[in-house]
Amino acid sequence: MENKLVDIAKNSNAWPFQEALRVLKSLNGKTPEKGYVLFETGYGPSGLPHIGTFGEVARTILVKNAFNTISDIPTKLITFSDDMDGFRKVPDNVPNQEMLKLHLDKPLSNVPDPFEKYNSFAEYNNERLKSFLDQFNFEYEFKSSTDCYLNGDFDESLISILNNYEKILEIILPTLGKDRRETYSPFLPVCEETGKVLQVPISNINLNNKTIEYTNENGKSIITEITKGKCKLQWKADWAMRWAALDVNYEMNGKDLTPSFDLSKKIVHTIGGKAPVNMVYELFLDQNGEKISKSKGNGLSIEEWLSYGTEESLTLYMYQNPKRAKRLYFDTIPKNVDEYSRFLSSSKNQDMELLIKNPVWHIHNGNIPKHNQEISYSMLLNLASVCNANSSEILWGFISKYTEDNNNSDPLMNNLIEKALQYYKDFIAPNKKYKNPNKNEIIALQSLNKRLIKLNNSNDAEEIQSEVYEAGKEHNYEELKDWFSALYKILLGQTQGPRIGSFIAIYGCNETIDLINKAIKGELAN
Repeated sequence: MENKLVDIAKNSNAWPFQEALRVLKSLNGKTPEKGYVLFETGYGPSGLPHIGTFGEVARTILVKNAFNTISDIPTKLITFSDDMDGFRKVPDNVPNQEMLKLHLDKPLSNVPDPFEKYNSFAEYNNERLKSFLDQFNFEYEFKSSTDCYLNGDFDESLISILNNYEKILEIILPTLGKDRRETYSPFLPVCEETGKVLQVPISNINLNNKTIEYTNENGKSIITEITKGKCKLQWKADWAMRWAALDVNYEMNGKDLTPSFDLSKKIVHTIGGKAPVNMVYELFLDQNGEKISKSKGNGLSIEEWLSYGTEESLTLYMYQNPKRAKRLYFDTIPKNVDEYSRFLSSSKNQDMELLIKNPVWHIHNGNIPKHNQEISYSMLLNLASVCNANSSEILWGFISKYTEDNNNSDPLMNNLIEKALQYYKDFIAPNKKYKNPNKNEIIALQSLNKRLIKLNNSNDAEEIQSEVYEAGKEHNYEELKDWFSALYKILLGQTQGPRIGSFIAIYGCNETIDLINKAIKGELAN
């Protein structure tokens, strides 16, 4: 490992390195007895995995990669699915709702798949999440709660929970309401008659036989073992038990789970385990400022983002400001696509100290690709808007005049064009509203046309921008931003837009002249 890179990384203020240093410090620089550092992410497959689920995995991998940069200690990532949890609520965004209602309270791994593709609802959601992670080439090991319970992986820690039963009650009961305190137990027996995960009081525990006693839904007293998948732990006890059983070294969680983490931390210490190093990230919000939810299906799905934006732009979104609440809606996509391009472009001239602060270093784990994207995503959207483009060939007709690329030589630009066209079709075209120019604006537009004619179809963006400025100043726009705002509304049918000089350079001076003439005649707004 390069000593210079390690030294720079250890002194970097990039948050993945800061987190990695916390993990290294917790280990005193030594390899754990299991032979590796374990990073874990967890999710409940009670609904379709949303983009926040992906984000937790992506961010944890950024920390894991940073740790691998500053340390030679081996690492592993486990993505854990709590698929033995009881199915408590039917999500709003899945089919076969009536069928699902028949399976409420059963383990998610025993609930039929409403999409009729897999053996269970949990398996459908698990496979869907894994397909997203595989698409990003993430390295991880997937673990199923059901498998771990049934295979005996958790037996030792489950027994520790039983042996410390009263102490765990002392931790949890003060945090519950009166009614819940009367029925709470860290153990949730799985009823052999109904297959449901029961939330019932435990009347007796037997430390010698490792059993609990409860009354089932039919009023029958039942004694059951706590191992062999015959019991499932309540959430907070389950989280603590998992840390102890797997010896987890690092796990992050959303801000809403901070109280749960604190209680689970007390429980894991009670059973002789250790809580992982933890990072709390802020929540993802939908367009209304509400927390995104698997059951509601609000916010953006991973598929939706990738329909309009690149994989790198999504990872960038997850990298930036993890401790700040962020809106997660369609209008965030173009910005992140272009920000990624800007970060990639700036990386070419950065020394190592600046480079490892650049998000693209973390997105690509130090293997930054060489790609020169001359035309931004936002510019593609504006070209599509002006042309009312419905095919990539229309946009390539303009792009190929401005660059040496064509649709055969640049597959990355081809991909970006297809995504921009889809975004334009779904979000821009339905909302375009052109402004008819008033008398003063018509005079200014005519002046701009004369200036563009003199440029003889130049594609020099700076030269064109200068003439646009002069046309505005010539016609007494006290604030030039008002002049540009008028151009956006009149020519593009939107309130904001690209740098006009760059846009005209790509679109063409002659084409812009024709566009202005149409606007003056009122043909765009009608």
